[in-house]
Amino acid sequence: MAEKKHEGELEFDVIDGVKVEARGRNITVSGKKGSLSRRFMEDFVNITPGGNKIKINAKSKRFPLKKQMAIMGTIAGHIKNMMKGVTEGYTYKLRIVYSHFPMKVQVKGQEVIVDNFLGEKSPRRTVILEGVKVEVKGNEVTVTGIDKEKVGQTAANVEQMTRIKNFDSRVFQDGVYIIEKAGQPVV
Repeated sequence: MAEKKHEGELEFDVIDGVKVEARGRNITVSGKKGSLSRRFMEDFVNITPGGNKIKINAKSKRFPLKKQMAIMGTIAGHIKNMMKGVTEGYTYKLRIVYSHFPMKVQVKGQEVIVDNFLGEKSPRRTVILEGVKVEVKGNEVTVTGIDKEKVGQTAANVEQMTRIKNFDSRVFQDGVYIIEKAGQPVV
């Protein structure tokens, strides 16, 4: 959790087994599952890792605006997600649902392909983002990786690929749906 030391500064702990490096606005987080880098565009923020703590403070003012504090909190959230990713990783689970036409979902190279969706002749395709692994077993699709944004975007792309258009969605409920995000069921 981010501790508010005083107005204009946030401080939080580094997870055990994680190494955080900061060069200007570039942050690199390394752990047992790999390494992630990110460049933050906000120029009014100083990010300083030291020991087992990370400090984020505003350069320009001792008492920054509420908007600047919100951006600093967002940066802290991104760094925490990076630390969790390189230690534990992220997993999204999707379920394949069909009642009208037997749908076939498969992974070929860096693409997820859905054949026979609602009886369509041509398959639907979407790209798997870099660093993300997709597995299909039975009617379950598992998307895993260390970058939360790429894992979530890949899962969303697979779900959106089977979006139904020009049919009554109350009757045609076929598709691939996200059922679990990082161990938490989706309601």
